[in-house]
Amino acid sequence: MPALQALLDSARHEVVAVVTRPDAPAGRGQRLTRSPVGALADEAGIEVLTPRRPSEPDFLARLSALAPDCCPIVGYGALIRRAALDIPRYGWVNLHFSLLPAWRGAAPVQAAILHGDEITGASTFALEEGLDTGPVYGTVTEVIHPDDTAGELLFRLARAGAGLLVATLDGIADGTVHPVPQPAEGASYAPKITVEDAHINFGAPAFAVHRQMRAVTPAPGGWVIFRDQRLGVGPGRLTDVGGLAPGELRVAKREVLVGTATAALRLGEITPPGKRAMPAPDWARGARPQSAERFQ
Repeated sequence: MPALQALLDSARHEVVAVVTRPDAPAGRGQRLTRSPVGALADEAGIEVLTPRRPSEPDFLARLSALAPDCCPIVGYGALIRRAALDIPRYGWVNLHFSLLPAWRGAAPVQAAILHGDEITGASTFALEEGLDTGPVYGTVTEVIHPDDTAGELLFRLARAGAGLLVATLDGIADGTVHPVPQPAEGASYAPKITVEDAHINFGAPAFAVHRQMRAVTPAPGGWVIFRDQRLGVGPGRLTDVGGLAPGELRVAKREVLVGTATAALRLGEITPPGKRAMPAPDWARGARPQSAERFQ
């Protein structure tokens, strides 16, 4: 969204069409709903293309007819094959939320948090058929704060990256920027985060549990099993409190602690089945965890 808005606001670049995922059922009524990017394009009066795959002949024909000079791409989620890559005069420019070659793949922001990186960033690069392997036009850096969630970090990167993308397109138009091949060493990969990856592992050290909770917030969202039910759990806070077994709960008046392999974490929000998220102490007043009960 920030990248498309930045391009729409740019005086130098004309957005002739937007490519996004097909409309999908959403909400209680399961109505077919545009993606946020598609909705923004509709508001701006711009053509929206929704191929199931970017290799579809009808999509390729329409893209050829539009004859774009360059195709910027952000978080599309599908590989672009050679038939589409060759259409725009200046190729496809991908905005990726890592400092390449670190964290190529679907979940670079989550991976940076999960692995304890202190600095990350965004990169623009020339799209190739390989997975985020193309030469890099430019980068911006971003500090990862100790309690950043993936959502918070992605919000900042999206805003900074939007400016980088526009500046990259400006430079391509002016002939003043040229992509530089990525280093041969130092590549790492960030596969998509699954729901199972979000099952919080309290048998790990506190710092690792804290990272896991932050990395899976807001999506797919951390979860645990308690009394044979699945509860959503928001990011916790590190403490120096000891004496609790992994997953063991301790309820005080204004906090709920959970044990890890090292020190306890202070729980943030809990989401009971079918209910909205609530502060952990509010949940505990209703659930009344007993001594030695644990999150699994």
